[in-house]
Amino acid sequence: MASVTFDQATRVYPGQERPAVDSLNLEVGDGEFMVFVGPSGCGKSTSLRMLAGLEDVNSGRILIGDRDVTDVQPKDRDIAMVFQNYALYPHMSVADNMGFALKIAGTPKAQIRERVEEAAKILDLTEYLDRKPKALSGGQRQRVAMGRAIVRQPQVFLMDEPLSNLDAKLRVQTRTQIASLQRRLGVTTVYVTHDQTEALTMGDRIAVLKDGLLQQVGTPREMYDTPQNVFVAGFIGSPAMNLGTFSVADGKANLGDTHIPLTRTTIDALTEADKGEITLGFRPESLDVSTEGEEGAFGINVNLVEELGSDAFVYGQLSAKEVAEHVTSGAGEAQLIARVDPRRPPMKGDKIWVKVRPGEAHVFSSATGERLPA
Repeated sequence: MASVTFDQATRVYPGQERPAVDSLNLEVGDGEFMVFVGPSGCGKSTSLRMLAGLEDVNSGRILIGDRDVTDVQPKDRDIAMVFQNYALYPHMSVADNMGFALKIAGTPKAQIRERVEEAAKILDLTEYLDRKPKALSGGQRQRVAMGRAIVRQPQVFLMDEPLSNLDAKLRVQTRTQIASLQRRLGVTTVYVTHDQTEALTMGDRIAVLKDGLLQQVGTPREMYDTPQNVFVAGFIGSPAMNLGTFSVADGKANLGDTHIPLTRTTIDALTEADKGEITLGFRPESLDVSTEGEEGAFGINVNLVEELGSDAFVYGQLSAKEVAEHVTSGAGEAQLIARVDPRRPPMKGDKIWVKVRPGEAHVFSSATGERLPA
């Protein structure tokens, strides 16, 4: 096994001025499951392909263990890649697909069969070894692609959105299998996804990218509890965090009739560039149903109630116009999402009042979007 290091790694595509990946500095520990996550075009797949040797590195370098592989051919990097589209040979059996790379490398037939059967047992594919890919379900094909990577016994697994072609139920099942398999094998794994739920549930650590720049690296809990900037705050978490711009006066964040107390540490961290404003974030689960007139309470006109059995989420329009213009969420501008008691949810068209639970607001600079001390 081996660690992976991106040292100021940069990729600029021909004809483009802005790098697809800009000075990426990141270390993936030996045996770690690292997830790259971000919106389309953020540079996560490009970073993975640079590590695989499928994209050139214009500046900086990439190391696997202590070995600089920046200019090493993909076949010599001791990595195995699992693609989104499985990339199986349709005319070959499952066993032949899984052992093909070993066959090309000149591995003895007996050893190939042994490794293929061992991987098939791990992946519950033993009874399918003689089938062709067309006779398999999507989940089974993905497991074959995983098996092909496992039999090579590489130093690093690379996975590029391997669950994107699966239906919702199978995605949940397969991501659990991949995560538990990686922990059993202990192979360093770099996994790319645009699905932040996948990232939170699978990764030992998560790296969030945007516009080619690394925004934050940390454990799922760190990402959720202490997002480093407004982008990470709005991206990580489902449903998304509510964000609002408030004016600061008298030690409070003020928006219309809503007043949220701020600590002296937060107020002292504000600069002239913030122009007396602050960005507050509060997750749907950090809002408590309140009563009209209570300090800090928002009025919400309920547009939709999303009932999930164990949870219920209210999506609503903020009733105060001067407040609505400054607040946004995953549901859109002037919308607010709140978690409510699933046994007593409000009805569509109702008006409810909510307030932020003390100590659960996230504070960010309105000028830079960076997190401020609370």
